[in-house]
Amino acid sequence: MNYVSTRGAAPVLGFEAAMLAGLARDGGLYVPEVVPVMSHAEIAALAGVSYEEAAYRVMRPFLGEAFEQAEFRNLIGRAYEGFGHAARAPLVQLGPNHFLMELFHGPTLAFKDFAMQLIGQLFQASLARSGRRITVVGATSGDTGSAAIEAFRGLNNVDVFILYPHGRVSEVQRRQMTTPKEDNVHALALHGTFDDCQARVKDMFNDFAFRDAVGLAGVNSINWARVLAQVVYYFTAAVSLGAPHRKVSFTVPTGNFGDIFAGYIARGMGLPIDKLVIATNQNDILYRALTTGAYAPDGVKPSISPSMDIQVSSNFERALYDAYGRDGSAVAQLMGELALGGFAISQGALEQLQQTFASGRASEAETEFTIERIYYATGVLICPHTAVGVKVAEEHLGAVPMVTLATAHPAKFPDAVAAAVGVQPALPQRMADLFDRPERVTEVPNDLGAIETLIRERIAR
Repeated sequence: MNYVSTRGAAPVLGFEAAMLAGLARDGGLYVPEVVPVMSHAEIAALAGVSYEEAAYRVMRPFLGEAFEQAEFRNLIGRAYEGFGHAARAPLVQLGPNHFLMELFHGPTLAFKDFAMQLIGQLFQASLARSGRRITVVGATSGDTGSAAIEAFRGLNNVDVFILYPHGRVSEVQRRQMTTPKEDNVHALALHGTFDDCQARVKDMFNDFAFRDAVGLAGVNSINWARVLAQVVYYFTAAVSLGAPHRKVSFTVPTGNFGDIFAGYIARGMGLPIDKLVIATNQNDILYRALTTGAYAPDGVKPSISPSMDIQVSSNFERALYDAYGRDGSAVAQLMGELALGGFAISQGALEQLQQTFASGRASEAETEFTIERIYYATGVLICPHTAVGVKVAEEHLGAVPMVTLATAHPAKFPDAVAAAVGVQPALPQRMADLFDRPERVTEVPNDLGAIETLIRERIAR
């Protein structure tokens, strides 16, 4: 199994090398050269198996010879043993043909745990074999950072630096990043937006002298292994609702496009997905791009769903790569235009994207009203990101079952939930003392040199 860059000018890598690299050296994102297809019988055989067994069967074809079969099974088992629900990603029915898939039963209460807990295990196994030491750098709009810190905290051969936008994450999200005591994890509050954080991480990867000197590795959704781990729960949800004998649709609240791209891969593997619906908040660049063909960032507007406050959706590049017939030079040109302010999607590529994805958006008022309406109709508390998904999903309901991804526990955003319904969602017991733990955080300017200097100093200790 080989992996190629979306910009066409980086070395072709195997799974393990692509995972450790994160971002390709030409600035592109790694994607599989060929997407393996599961047969009707293989998909049907997932019915009734454990989440861990489904994960093994879905992901194994993408790994090539990177990990032995028994080793990979063991790593999957360790990744998910700390989840708080036996089904890992259970479904809850909201209404006729509408289901929530709860992706918040992991250690940091967000869907990012499905990928990050596994990546932590894969990295640890790989580094133990090679004896390498790496520096993991990530940008977060809230949930990736805490999931990465939880996955890598205390590991001897990994230093972790997470950049998050200062003052633009919820207090629970911040404290999950700033309260771990382990010396190898570092929370960096950057004065800027998430897009600034993401840009600085990409800048570090493109500074090859720095990248090689500190052994840089990335765990944002630019990392293919992140996307792959998220493919699994599309299969488990769809099969539990009757796939492959019937179609299933999914609505995904998304900012960086990684989670819904995992659904795109699942469909490419043969899962009979009817609709793949992109749900955006008021930072609706993906909705605008798919509606008009113009990808033009117009500034991030802070919202009550902060993990979606993004204007530069990194994983959209992977979708563009396929829409442009896997022409790396065309994608590289688009990304160059984006750096200058934006780009126009060609008519043919736009038509292909519109055939693949539906889209919708929710305003702040609509998001808050959805939290309130769902709670009083069903008794289910949902986080504001999930509310964005539910609102958009309801616009696409039909005869085919619809699954909305519930991406975070409502207790991660207690102020927004309480404002909508007057109920303060409680953290799970294991996190009840989160607000009593001391914080460790370093504020940093939106300056590449300053951030690189700090990282060099910290890992030299």
